Amino acid sequence: MTTLIACSHGTDSADGQRTIEELVALVREQIPRTRVVQAFVDVQEPDIASVVDRAVEDDDVVVVPLLLSVGFHTAVDIARAVRRHAGVRQAEPLGTHPLVAQVLATRLRAAIGGTWVDGDAVVLAAAGSSNPAAIADVETAAERLRSLIPAPVTIGYASAIDPRIPEAVQAARDAGARRVIAASHVLAPGYFAGLVQAAGADLVSAPLGADLRMAEVVVDRFRSA
Repeated sequence: MTTLIACSHGTDSADGQRTIEELVALVREQIPRTRVVQAFVDVQEPDIASVVDRAVEDDDVVVVPLLLSVGFHTAVDIARAVRRHAGVRQAEPLGTHPLVAQVLATRLRAAIGGTWVDGDAVVLAAAGSSNPAAIADVETAAERLRSLIPAPVTIGYASAIDPRIPEAVQAARDAGARRVIAASHVLAPGYFAGLVQAAGADLVSAPLGADLRMAEVVVDRFRSA
C-alpha cells in the first residue's frame, strides 16, 4: 500500500481546520484503497517529519502539499522530511492545476451573485513568497483565471512581495474599476484569508475549500508523483 500524506500549513482557525479535514475526507473517498493521513508544517500537530518517519516503516509514501505554490514550506520543511528516507516522493503543490482556476471562478461567481457587470475587476489575492517559483505559480493561476472570467485580473500578495493586496485593490480602482472583487487564492479560512477580507475590496470570494474538484487535484498530484 502507498500512504498519501496530505501536508497543510496548519491553522488556529477552527473553520480552517474543519475545511482541511473535509477536503482530506473527500480525497479518501476518491482513493479508498490508499491510506490518507494529515500532517502539518506549522501551528498544528503532527508535524510532517514525524508523520513521514512513521509511515515509511510500513508503506511507500507520497507527500502531497496542500499548498498553492512552491515556497519555503515545500522547498525546506517538506523537502527535508522527504529527503530523510529513500523512495519517499513529494508531489507538486496544487495551485497551477487547471481545476483550481475553475474553483476560483466558481467562488467569484458566488461572490458577485452570478452576474458580472461592466467595470468589474478582480485581484487574485495570494499569500505571497519571495521565491521566484512561487511568483511564477501565482502568475500561472492568474492566467488560467483570466481565460475563465470576463473581468481583468491582477495580482496582490498578503506578504513577502509587492504589490500587497490593498495596493492592488486601490490600483484597480485607480485604473477605473467600479467594483473590485478579491479572489481568495487560499485553501481555507485562517490568517491569510483574514488578510484578504481586510484588504478593502468591495467583494471577497470564499477560500477554495473542501470542493470535490480540489480533492481531484490532490489525487492527480498524488498519482503524478
